[in-house]
Amino acid sequence: MKVLFLTSEADPFIKTGGLADVAGSLPKELAKKGIDIRVAMPLYSTISQVYRKKMKKIKEFYVDLDWKHQYAGVYSLKWNGVIFYFIDNLEYFDRPNPYGYDDDAERFIYLSKALTQLPKIIDFKPDIIHANDWHTALVNIYVNDFKKGDEFYKDIRCLFTIHNLKYQGVFDSGYLTLTGLDGYYFNEHDLKYFDAINLMKGGIVHSTAFNTVSENYAEEIKYPFYGEGLDGVIREYQDKLSGIVNGIDYDIWNPKTDNNIDQNYDIKSIDKKTINKTKLQKEYGLPVNKDIPMIGICSRLTSMKGFDLIRYILDELLQEDIQLVVLGTGDYTYEEMFKYFEWKYPKKVAARIYYDSKESHKLYAASDLYMMPSISEPCGISQLIAMRYGSLPIVREAGGLKDTVTPYNKYTGEGTGFSFENINAHELLFATKAALDLYKNDKKAFNKLISNAMAEKNDWEESSKKYIELYKKIKA
Repeated sequence: MKVLFLTSEADPFIKTGGLADVAGSLPKELAKKGIDIRVAMPLYSTISQVYRKKMKKIKEFYVDLDWKHQYAGVYSLKWNGVIFYFIDNLEYFDRPNPYGYDDDAERFIYLSKALTQLPKIIDFKPDIIHANDWHTALVNIYVNDFKKGDEFYKDIRCLFTIHNLKYQGVFDSGYLTLTGLDGYYFNEHDLKYFDAINLMKGGIVHSTAFNTVSENYAEEIKYPFYGEGLDGVIREYQDKLSGIVNGIDYDIWNPKTDNNIDQNYDIKSIDKKTINKTKLQKEYGLPVNKDIPMIGICSRLTSMKGFDLIRYILDELLQEDIQLVVLGTGDYTYEEMFKYFEWKYPKKVAARIYYDSKESHKLYAASDLYMMPSISEPCGISQLIAMRYGSLPIVREAGGLKDTVTPYNKYTGEGTGFSFENINAHELLFATKAALDLYKNDKKAFNKLISNAMAEKNDWEESSKKYIELYKKIKA
């Protein structure tokens, strides 16, 4: 089985979100199971010289975008047993950030066309081309279009994975000319989306199959609330839709071997976890007290992550004897909110309005509870990491959070965290108070939940098997 995995980012080379985690971990696991998988992505100028020095240039070719004849260099690097290909073009990828530019439409149309041509250039004919999110969605259309005149593409099948339906790649219809595709594709059953083109829509329509990163999210997006304007299209093509929950890389996220935390521990030495708490309290200027419950938040600060719910109840919650540690950046309103509460409650709140990978490891290892009340969450990685580190998640039952966190059952002692159902701030408050009550008044039950959470199997072992089954189904 040969697979070409296409992505706009991959850990450890460049990362802005969960897609990078998947692109860095899933191919590694698939390769271990005998899949000949190669990953292709842009050669961003911000990729560290640590990796760039090890890359070798193997090919170069040109990509036609309307009247433009654009250069594409191909660099190669083997990492974690997987061959990565990097598409080099300074005009498009020599930028401080991967996304957020006025010419993003042109940049990723170029990337999609280059990646479609790539297998022929490097003489690697895949059985499956696995594209991810809107940045490479156009590949699904290009493969079908190229089949009409090139035998090379005839038997290639396409899987398209949606990591977040909210970001769809919607651009002015004039960009269709730049793609080189026939004007025919500007219709309701292809790329047309009102008076614009929608690259994610094209990916859904033209893929052999498409999936999302959790089973529950695959169901949710069929309905308007989660469908982001594409629910009608998704229902039309639901016969080729499935959901496979993400995993995490256990080599990176392992409290027993993690070099980023102050004290290593595992399920058998959970009492050592408090050393990480007291170290972080000292580092962040909070009162040092191993017995006070610490709630952690490590996230992009956006409305989708449920920070409006937190805003409404935080003053009331902070009347409790707790500490809240926040790490992340995002919308100005939420950054200022946490700065305000840190000013108002300096002995209870530590707001670190930046992102630091090493500190994120420390936060998971130090916290007792992890707050993640997302309005929408395709899968979520943070709750999986939190459970791995014995920090019990408090989540809303949305998307992958519902699939991966089992709510505490006080009658049976079962569960791996705490949850609430509705988009309601006081449901979040009550779920959090229930968690705090258990922490303070029934330590035995709380520790049982920690053991349950740490015993969960959330690596890529099972999910990678499901991807292999899906590949085989598509290929058949």
